Amino acid sequence: MPKNDDIFRLLLEEGVEAARKMHRGLILQPGAIGDCILTLPLVGFMKDSLGLGAIDILGHAEYVGILPGRSRTDGIRSIESVDLHRLFVEAKTFDLPDGDPLINAFADYSWIVTFLGEPDSSFEQNLIFTANCSHSAAVVALATKPPKKYSGHISDFHIEQFAAQSDMSLEPHRTRLDDALITAAEADTRRGRELLNETGIEFPENVVVIHPGSGGLEKCWHIENFLSLAEELGRRGREVVFLLGPAESERYDKKTLARIAGSARYLKDLSLTQVLQVLNCADSFVGNDSGITHLAAGLGTKTIAVFGPTDPGMYRPIGPSVHVFAVPVATFAAEPSLEVQQQILEALA
Repeated sequence: MPKNDDIFRLLLEEGVEAARKMHRGLILQPGAIGDCILTLPLVGFMKDSLGLGAIDILGHAEYVGILPGRSRTDGIRSIESVDLHRLFVEAKTFDLPDGDPLINAFADYSWIVTFLGEPDSSFEQNLIFTANCSHSAAVVALATKPPKKYSGHISDFHIEQFAAQSDMSLEPHRTRLDDALITAAEADTRRGRELLNETGIEFPENVVVIHPGSGGLEKCWHIENFLSLAEELGRRGREVVFLLGPAESERYDKKTLARIAGSARYLKDLSLTQVLQVLNCADSFVGNDSGITHLAAGLGTKTIAVFGPTDPGMYRPIGPSVHVFAVPVATFAAEPSLEVQQQILEALA
């Protein structure tokens, strides 16, 4: 008899686990790479507090494609694959015929969180209608920006909003800002070493990667700061590699690009996967408040993040080895700062 009880208990547990795995969540995140990485604590909170078997992110494939297999995100879908623009019409005029592709797009999810639209907007109402055409689903719309008086981290704001709107009596928790959100695979490490080897670095150790760009010019520390850091690090025997994307190639004039090439090695126009692979092999990283900085921090690479106009308390990168330097806005992009350069050199020592 005890043996039959054990078999019954095992079958019951397997049934519960199978049912849990059937429940999936979806997060609509249309932001860039930094926004996507700062959404990862919400992914973990939803999986743990709701017992979801998986969570997918619907976003721009070039930003979210690196996450499955390296984070708690289980799958991704391209935002271009769903006609989301149809959900922005006034709710009173919105309707869907049976079998509409929009219904099928959300049919697999029991929980849907959206950073598109605003809470109580027509978009949210139309998404609720769409998701519930095929089954019962909970839909939560989150504001992307906190109120002016909010003093916490943006990832906490996401979690607090979700907990408050979920109708599940969930207890929000503070994000561990020293968590490594992204885990690179062995293949990433091998490829990262190969990419560094291609720049002439035979032994990819003691490497400092510098990314001088960001989404907006106002968030870019004066380029002379990065050049001076690279030159001094080189004199101290460190291997320095600049990461340059299309924006930097267009933003800098020929003279500046020549100075970068003369002060350190550089890698140009890598895919985001390749950037991840290089950052994973770096000893340290220096950059602005940018998506690449959030990626470096999330991987656990020692990260120096230089903030100007944005609030480091709210948008600090999450990672186990992050050092944030706040530079006055008036001088941040306008002129070099020898004092902050020296502080960064000490932090990299």
